[in-house]
Amino acid sequence: QVQLVESGGGLVQPGGSLRLSCAASGFTFSTSAMTWYRQAPGKSRELVATISSISGTTTYADSVKGRFTISRDNAKNTVYLQMNSLGPEDTAMYYCKANSRLLGVNYDYWGQGTQVTVSS
Repeated sequence: QVQLVESGGGLVQPGGSLRLSCAASGFTFSTSAMTWYRQAPGKSRELVATISSISGTTTYADSVKGRFTISRDNAKNTVYLQMNSLGPEDTAMYYCKANSRLLGVNYDYWGQGTQVTVSS
């Protein structure tokens, strides 16, 4: 059974930091690209950051470049999102997604999300 479980969200003051985690199971994590998305109330889901499976190449949305860092630990089947210099505009539900390939077919798996609220 595939599972993606996000954690680490919460309430933080502007300028603060949070580290999100996404623990994966039920598929081959090490060969899966991992992506963090976020969705604020009334807005469409936005890609935040992606890390590739083999090389660990990362890409970021312009809105988070220089503030957020995505990383992965294949030994722990976990992907992280370090978020610094948080502002109210970062308030959203954060989701992780796995893109896994099996027998030539791509599968996307999603977690349930973790809420991040930036407020004083």
